[in-house]
Amino acid sequence: MSQTETGSPLNRLSWLRSSHSFLNAIAASPKARWLVSNAGQPLVSVPASKPSEKPTIAQLSTEQIKTFLGPEPYFGQGEEDGRVLTVDEVTPFTESARHRGVRVVFLGLLDTLSTVNALPTSDFTDPERAVARLEGTPYFALDIGDLGVDTDVVLDELKDIQILSWGEPRGLLMGMQLDKVSLALFGEARSMVDWNQRNKFCPACGSSTYSVWGGWKINCSTLLPWANNTGRKPCPTGKGLHNFTHPRTDPVVIMIAVDETGEKILLGRGKKYPGKFYSALAGFIEPGETFEDAVVREMWEEAGVKVWDVTYHSAQPWPFPANLMVGFYARADSSQPIRIDLDNELVDARWYTRQEVLQVLNHVHGTRFTASDHKKFTEAVDGKITTDVNSREPEPVEEAPFRVPPTSAIAGVLIREWAYGKKDFPAANVQKGNL
Repeated sequence: MSQTETGSPLNRLSWLRSSHSFLNAIAASPKARWLVSNAGQPLVSVPASKPSEKPTIAQLSTEQIKTFLGPEPYFGQGEEDGRVLTVDEVTPFTESARHRGVRVVFLGLLDTLSTVNALPTSDFTDPERAVARLEGTPYFALDIGDLGVDTDVVLDELKDIQILSWGEPRGLLMGMQLDKVSLALFGEARSMVDWNQRNKFCPACGSSTYSVWGGWKINCSTLLPWANNTGRKPCPTGKGLHNFTHPRTDPVVIMIAVDETGEKILLGRGKKYPGKFYSALAGFIEPGETFEDAVVREMWEEAGVKVWDVTYHSAQPWPFPANLMVGFYARADSSQPIRIDLDNELVDARWYTRQEVLQVLNHVHGTRFTASDHKKFTEAVDGKITTDVNSREPEPVEEAPFRVPPTSAIAGVLIREWAYGKKDFPAANVQKGNL
């Protein structure tokens, strides 16, 4: 299943995030399930009876992860341990506040999105009764990387009828055929937990931050009603809107240039790509740009190629850490020279014919991206190692001419839909490319 063909089935119940009564009640529900990660590595599981199966996202009960959460209440924490907010402590800055313990994210409810059963905020004067009326499975996420616990002990304590381990996130996303629900849960949890982990200090005044709205908003600790702010200026975040306060999504254009005949596409090999791995070109949207502007600019900067007729295809959430990959096709003149020396992001870029691409797609190893590949790519992105892009990795015995992404990545979808003729690209007038 391609991620570009899926949509999130989660009802995020965003209007209830500010209610600590709702969040505490739904977290206590025996239906609630939790996604756990360890410094970004998701907890995955396989059935003990079928250890050879591919792992999937582990889903634990509240009872199983209570040791990580600290004392109740989990949301709407008052000044003192074990006490919910008093009337005097309720302010716009303490809505579902969690200022002690590991940060927790309420992902949403897996239900039918029925307007008949949807509950308004006003129904939660009796939260336990209201939660009992909710249909579906509530999901939460947390990361235990900062708790200083022995992760081997954690896995041993959690095992029951499943085998648990910490997975490599990119390998999990690209190397497995996750179902629609697992894709949605993984993407949302990975981005939101990462955002909470990265924003522990207020960029306006340097004070520590805390979580509100079930992990969907971050406030400066100087805004807590019991904070001692003697001798310091009020934090600027106490007034107005601030972009770090809410989660952000960074759009990235990812595009395939199709030549004037419609029979060739341009693929590039990035410096951090392992082996002979070629893919679509991509780049972040910059301020003041449209998506189409960014496609034209990135194609020129990375490959020295001028494009026109930029056409939207589809989009894919990419939680590394919180990107939205927006896919495009564009037309270009393959007779013009390619230049990769402008921004030096690519090791190589070249035009491939339909026959060459189909040869790779039909090859047993043509879209093979191993766990080792994912690990090397992740380490290179994080700056932990320096990848020698000119070195040749040991290739499978039945070696493919080069490799391209699988359909779990939007680049793989763009390549395949062109290769198999699912998108029509008639011969184009190259004069249109004179920009």
